[in-house]
Amino acid sequence: MASGSFPILFITATRIGDAVLSSGLIKRLHDEIPNARFTIVAGPAAAPLFAEVPNLDRVIVMEKSKSGGHWFDLWRQVRGRRWGLVVDLRGSGLSRFLRTKRRAVHRKSAEPLHKVIEAARVLRIEDEPAAPFLFTSPGIEAYADELTAGTGPILAMAPAANWVGKTWPVERFSQVAMRLLRGDGPLKGGRLMVVGGPGDAPAVRALRDVARNRVIDLTGQGLLTAHAALKRARLFIGNDSGAMHLAAAAGVPTLGLFGPSDERRYAPWGPDTRVVRGARDLDQIRAADPHLNQAVCHMMDLSVEKVVRAADELLAQTEAKDA
Repeated sequence: MASGSFPILFITATRIGDAVLSSGLIKRLHDEIPNARFTIVAGPAAAPLFAEVPNLDRVIVMEKSKSGGHWFDLWRQVRGRRWGLVVDLRGSGLSRFLRTKRRAVHRKSAEPLHKVIEAARVLRIEDEPAAPFLFTSPGIEAYADELTAGTGPILAMAPAANWVGKTWPVERFSQVAMRLLRGDGPLKGGRLMVVGGPGDAPAVRALRDVARNRVIDLTGQGLLTAHAALKRARLFIGNDSGAMHLAAAAGVPTLGLFGPSDERRYAPWGPDTRVVRGARDLDQIRAADPHLNQAVCHMMDLSVEKVVRAADELLAQTEAKDA
């Protein structure tokens, strides 16, 4: 261990949403251990989230292999260092084969805990859990300013998800956007920001006519750029996805649309976040799709009216809070 430094190996999630939900632990460690140096291990999708972590030595991208060889490959990359702390949110046995002063390894809970609380338990800080937090840079923030330059409030939407089962129809997103941005809507005259990956371009095309030339297209932008741009939004509406957790971590009032997801574990985190679902609860959806793997949309019972009403309430509550 280099003199004066405290090297931390932080093994986080493969999925973007899970990685965001545990990101506050890095902020907590950074704040409480001034001489901490970070080596962060993440899956290919989530790795860009950590590019701007202060005192970062390295981000290791770990791609899964069927034989589990990715763990052996990781061990070969990190075995030569004496660690101050190994945080393993994947719950592997890797830390037992490393030289480290302390190990903090995830253990699955028998009860359904929110992922933020579950992560906090690893460091035994569940009484004061670390809220999700992503580090950006002045350059990223300046670029976000350029992307969002203009007048009028910004309604951000993420109409995609990683499975059709939890993807609310894009036509309904369009109807909600029209109700909020046009006529006497609460965001009248505002702009529409669309967040998603490169493969979500069709959803952008479907939403573009809603705001005509007042669209901020973030599809394909880097995760930290999208996160920074979301800080400028007035409201976010989206499916249970990584983008939803990016928005909540950015502090924008966030409305998560839920169906075949457990809000006890995956609700957006923060005081200005809400969840809305259709008539069926998760148990009822599981009765129809026990393994939650059918190519069927489970979001059809969530109406436009219910989402608009929830959005109106969240806007009113956060406006009063800021007043």
